[in-house]
Amino acid sequence: MYRYIAFDVETPNRYNDRMSAIGISVIDSGSITEEFFSYVNPETFFDSFNTRLTGIDQRTVAGAPAFPELWERIEPVMSSGILVAHNAVFDLSVLKKCLEGYGIRWKDSARYCCTVQMGRKLVPGISHSLNVMCDCYGIALEHHKADSDSRACAQILLKYFEAGADEKNHIRTYRFV
Repeated sequence: MYRYIAFDVETPNRYNDRMSAIGISVIDSGSITEEFFSYVNPETFFDSFNTRLTGIDQRTVAGAPAFPELWERIEPVMSSGILVAHNAVFDLSVLKKCLEGYGIRWKDSARYCCTVQMGRKLVPGISHSLNVMCDCYGIALEHHKADSDSRACAQILLKYFEAGADEKNHIRTYRFV
């Protein structure tokens, strides 16, 4: 089994080009071995919709690191395995925009899996929203909290593997440049 880095980001506004929080859950040898959470100072404004959804506002991120400082801490983990997210293209696009916005060069592409896309193939006929999948598998979820969402994504991925999903059939490539 590969090493997987399940992650989830929350954003401060409709532009989805900055993070206000990130959660990371590392899967190694078939279990969650490491977890990380941080608020992120997006150095921009918050839309009221995003604040209502996530509970994060300017006060919450006061004193939190901006993305470049945080990236120094999380880049080794993010580079250490296959990235995984629930609706991965969204989370990957936010990561890409943050990297570009701060002029940070990472790598040209990354391998990833999307638990929504996997679910559509492996468990057809139901909604694949994170809360529905968590209900289906009995996974605890505090939705739109990056740490809870990344942990739930990791647990869903493990459920798919327990049910016999072949990981090689679900790995894609996301281009950062």
